[in-house]
Amino acid sequence: MRMRILARILLLALAVLSVAKTSSAQIGISVTFGPPAIPVYEQPICPGDGYIWTPGYWAWDDDAGDYYWVPGTWVLAPEVGYLWTPPWWGWEGGRYLFHEGYWGPHIGFYGGINYGFGYFGVGFVGGRWDGGHFFYNRSVANINVVNIHNVYNETVINNNVHISYNGGPGGIDRRATPEEERWGQERHIGAVAAQTEHFQQARANRELRASMNQGRPPIAATGRAGEFREAVPAREAGAPYHPSAGGNEGRGGGPAVHPKELPAFQRPAPPNTGDANRDRKYQQQQDKLFAKQEQERQKLQQKQEQEHQQMDRQNASQQQRQATEQRHQQQTQQMQERHVQQQQRLQTRQHR
Repeated sequence: MRMRILARILLLALAVLSVAKTSSAQIGISVTFGPPAIPVYEQPICPGDGYIWTPGYWAWDDDAGDYYWVPGTWVLAPEVGYLWTPPWWGWEGGRYLFHEGYWGPHIGFYGGINYGFGYFGVGFVGGRWDGGHFFYNRSVANINVVNIHNVYNETVINNNVHISYNGGPGGIDRRATPEEERWGQERHIGAVAAQTEHFQQARANRELRASMNQGRPPIAATGRAGEFREAVPAREAGAPYHPSAGGNEGRGGGPAVHPKELPAFQRPAPPNTGDANRDRKYQQQQDKLFAKQEQERQKLQQKQEQEHQQMDRQNASQQQRQATEQRHQQQTQQMQERHVQQQQRLQTRQHR
């Protein structure tokens, strides 16, 4: 009797763990700089009824220390009524965190990222389920109406923004709605086997690494998951590529970790309002502000260099060094944002 009770308790615990595992998107990899922009490419024709478009995205290969492009592709829905919520990168705690995609009855939050082809940042307008069949929006999806008859036309607006991450410097400024958060807690399914094989092939393909293709992958999309031979190349990169892509770029192209990596101050043009006294006063205020900001830069740089020297003396671990670099990046970013706000306030006062 006790054994049966214990068995039931164990089964119940396993069921709870299973539901918990599928109730929310997992957060996996974190990276110190953001992914490249979403490239520009064409959608392959839908191979058949019931296939759902899953847009391409940038994933991270920790072994290569590089982003790689997972081509967009058509995938059979695992269940009738299920839709695909794409994965997305978000900024949190000074790093870019990867949120995995999933299948579910509703489209959850995917960072406001415009992946194209119906995934324009909110929900999905490329098709819908009706009466157990998937109907395709021909204004968005590439459909052969000879083979697929369950179609409709609904015009949608696409803002053509190619930013590939949410939050942080230069990222998409959007938060999940209460409805999207609730949908994210629904029972859902992770990537199916065909998708798993698809992104494993992408990871193994050196040509899909960002450092190799400069943000313009030669295999941007495929007609079916895993079929890379008949592929669609990207027409162009979504934005100029930098070796360490992201917002708030320093001299090296990636997010500045230390003040010395920030771009040089860009002084605005001398004022010319026609009021000589007012222009002279404003120029003096500008010079004073620039001197103060430069002093703050040097002070922070000196402090961070001292911390580096201290770590060297103490033979700090790699984990300690990474934590310190993350803190340095946050300090530098906060200082730069503060300087920009100071400049904006000064310019606002000048134009009153």
